[in-house]
Amino acid sequence: MKTLYIDCFSGISGDMMVGALIDAGASFENIRQELEKLNVQGYQLNRRKVMKEGISSTKFDVLLEEDEHTHHHDHEHSHSHEHHHHHDHSHLHDHHHHPDHGHEHHHDSHSHDHGHGHHHRSYADILQLIEESELAPGVKERSKQIFAPIAKSEAKIHNMPVESVHFHEVGAVDSIVDIVATAIALEELEIEKVVSAHVPLGSGSIRCAHGIFPVPAPATLDMMKNIPIAPTELSYELTTPTGAAIVVSQADDFGTLPAMKVEAIGYGAGTRDIPNRPNVLRIMIGEEVKKKSLT
Repeated sequence: MKTLYIDCFSGISGDMMVGALIDAGASFENIRQELEKLNVQGYQLNRRKVMKEGISSTKFDVLLEEDEHTHHHDHEHSHSHEHHHHHDHSHLHDHHHHPDHGHEHHHDSHSHDHGHGHHHRSYADILQLIEESELAPGVKERSKQIFAPIAKSEAKIHNMPVESVHFHEVGAVDSIVDIVATAIALEELEIEKVVSAHVPLGSGSIRCAHGIFPVPAPATLDMMKNIPIAPTELSYELTTPTGAAIVVSQADDFGTLPAMKVEAIGYGAGTRDIPNRPNVLRIMIGEEVKKKSLT
């Protein structure tokens, strides 16, 4: 069984996940071409090799044409993440992405969103966008799986129906791109099973659409219920809402690296530089080794 192991020792954001998947062999050009099937404009994709504390890794960015600055910002902030903001938690922040660390920036990001006209996409709008595209059925399904926990957590936090949730940050172009790009790459690599390490969420505080919030952001924490969380002393947002949604929706199991023959390894870079720690997401892909049965 083709298995993907997510070694998220520095957290996870949408952009870190896409970068790691490209680093492990997913085609950047295929991701670009498939994303053109979505009715989303106003962005460019970029990927480059960067060094994070001595580790060569792939940095994936969604550059909004309106504000050239790779908005990373966002994330940057936090971790980079995901630039995307997706976070969005609903706006909350997710942005994800990148926070800083990679990830998602979002959060902060949000900010950016600002004005690009896309920040008021509802969950129903996003599902329609995916459904009406010519993306492969498997890509559509994974994309919807990743968006679902974000919408549910946001609805709970804001006390509203799921379909009415408006994603400020998450509806931003980069968040949508990060999530659908992740689905495209997982399908291209024919991943059948996903196992994740315990997930460090980070600590400290972040600025988002609603003000200053503690890390983990409310949506991230809600999504991570019943999921093994790893302790961390780092005062950054290590896992963005988008990163949390990827893990929660795609992982079949949590724990240490399973018995497997590793065939490909990928490192996805976060935006932020963390002292004495590579701000990267490491993934391993290979065939799980069947355990001999005692029966």
